Amino acid sequence: MMEATDMRSLSRDARHERRVQVIRLRKAGQTYDEIAAQTGLSRTGVFDICKRHDVAGAKALRDAPSGRRSGDGRLLDAAQEALVRKLITDKTPDQLKMPYALWTRAAVSQLIEQRFGIRLPVRTMGLYLARWGFTPQKPMKKAYEQSPAAVRKWLDEDYPVIAARAKAEGAEIHWGDESGLRSDDVRGRGFAPKARRL
Repeated sequence: MMEATDMRSLSRDARHERRVQVIRLRKAGQTYDEIAAQTGLSRTGVFDICKRHDVAGAKALRDAPSGRRSGDGRLLDAAQEALVRKLITDKTPDQLKMPYALWTRAAVSQLIEQRFGIRLPVRTMGLYLARWGFTPQKPMKKAYEQSPAAVRKWLDEDYPVIAARAKAEGAEIHWGDESGLRSDDVRGRGFAPKARRL
């Protein structure tokens, strides 16, 4: 007599093999009690396997898929997702008359609400963007075109002349660059498709 087996403790493949063994033994003419003794299953378990096999055939010996199906519980359907991906890839928020410079999670969430009337939390929007292959992008602090030697030369030679003129005229000097004026260092974070190697 085999030791009692809890089918839940076995792997999917092992459960399938055990069920196949039960059907093979039953077809060989063994009783439910004999099969239970040889396989370590209960008599009721053996009977249930045989009954399911009689009704549904060999497919009844496989476990049904467990857990939620991929995509279950999503608020956007595949067509809506495809449209949003196309819009955020081909357009900028300002082209769609939205008050954003970059595609942020909040901007994409607002786009979805405007287009489909579906409100997605910012955190959920991050999951959608990640699944679509978009990653957060943060601008660099330092400009690519910066030339330290040219900056030093300008500060040493040109700026003193400008500062002296401003002082003589009672003017103030204000600093700015192409990214606009800010009193703090808050750089925006947007989303863009993940880089791919060619």
